[in-house]
Amino acid sequence: AGDEIIDLGGRAVIPGMIDSHIHFLDYALSLGQVDLSGAMTLEAALERVAAQAVQLSPGEWIRGGGWDQNLWGGWPHRRELDRVAPDNPVALDRKDGHVLWANSAALRLAGIDGATPDPPGGEILRDHESQPSGILKERARELLYPHLPLLDAPSRQAALRRAIPLAHRLGLTGIHTLAGVDSEDDPAPLFDYGALLEEDALDLRVWVVLPARAWPEITALGLRSGLGDPRLRFGGIKIFADGTLGSQTADMLEPFEEQPRNRGIQVTPQDQLESLVREASRAGVACAVHCIGDRAVRRALGAFEKARRLEPNSARIRHRLEHAQIVHPQDMPRWASLGVIASMQPIHAVSDMSIADRYWGARSQHAYAWRSLLAAGARLAFGSDAPVENVNPLLGIHAAVTRQRVDGYPEGGWHPQERLGVSEAVYGYTLGAAYASGEEGLKGSLAPGKLADLAVLSADIFRISAAEIATTRVVMTVFDGRSVYRGEDMD
Repeated sequence: AGDEIIDLGGRAVIPGMIDSHIHFLDYALSLGQVDLSGAMTLEAALERVAAQAVQLSPGEWIRGGGWDQNLWGGWPHRRELDRVAPDNPVALDRKDGHVLWANSAALRLAGIDGATPDPPGGEILRDHESQPSGILKERARELLYPHLPLLDAPSRQAALRRAIPLAHRLGLTGIHTLAGVDSEDDPAPLFDYGALLEEDALDLRVWVVLPARAWPEITALGLRSGLGDPRLRFGGIKIFADGTLGSQTADMLEPFEEQPRNRGIQVTPQDQLESLVREASRAGVACAVHCIGDRAVRRALGAFEKARRLEPNSARIRHRLEHAQIVHPQDMPRWASLGVIASMQPIHAVSDMSIADRYWGARSQHAYAWRSLLAAGARLAFGSDAPVENVNPLLGIHAAVTRQRVDGYPEGGWHPQERLGVSEAVYGYTLGAAYASGEEGLKGSLAPGKLADLAVLSADIFRISAAEIATTRVVMTVFDGRSVYRGEDMD
């Protein structure tokens, strides 16, 4: 009685999708910041910063991100920002979130000058005068963090509330949100989502992964992975093994092409990585290790192997490698034997293919190797890495199936031997993601007794051409048996 019967008109229904790698608070906050994504020239980016500067009082911070120096022919300089925002400190994240571009006012506030040494695991880029250029890589970003304006809890929670309906429009009913670059520094995100849960305003299933630096608080709170309820659970800790491809800070077995002395940055040294993984395993806490380069992947697998040997408990914990953008063929079989999850973001392959070819050369045949990993017995979980990439999971599915941009480039797909079938790609965003959080018995497939989370699509992606997946829309999203989004085409 009282149940609503909805005629879907023959439309395709899939389980509610789960983004298994998103920085949800950063995504929510980015909606109100300077967006530099798609700025094809440095001047175009500076125009957007200038437009923000005129709206602010002197001294107010300008935050934003999404820029990519690979489009501009080189790293930008603080002086360019000084020109368009002389009276405001500026800190702009590179699209990967691993590099900050700051102006002179921001560097002054942080006390960064020519005499400031590079911190361990980071680099202050310097110009020909040996002065900081305004580019802060990896751990060097943290020199600026104490000076950035901190958002209070009500502001963070308001941003989350605004972003949840946007997730519903894309068919998302769950997220694994990982420690953000600078806005999710401690257990605060757990409490922010908890506040929404108490108000009954959390219409998403949230798996929260906190930064490794919050380990003292995590142990003090006695948290272990999976603790919580079906809407909010503690997931584990995030450890950075290395940097990124785009900023050439990924930890590589062999140097980057045309950079014979650069094998990237080991953000967390091996001994520290191993002891963190071991300690977390002992406490029943899963580790999500950020690994872009093949040496970082090898190092993380080594740390998991050691933990499995020394901590019997470790075998039951669903540890994961985040990104795994390039895997040496010798390391492929290790994933299955260690039971480590490959948490990957298919959309990275199509946005990064040209820089992968440029910096990895022939090695890029082993990049974003979904088919090889699957064939070797690895379990895949898919996500977006938003705000680094577009949050839309259907674009991720399109990328996994075609290895092409939405404009069809390159013909036949980039390293097409690594493409997936539609059902395999959908699995990554549904049951694969649910498995990664140990909740495959609760969600991730449409079955009696499972949570009623589902997405209705404008077209049947299992039948249409692969190219058409990119323009397929979600027309309805159901969360916990309630319709939380209904598009106009469903009226």
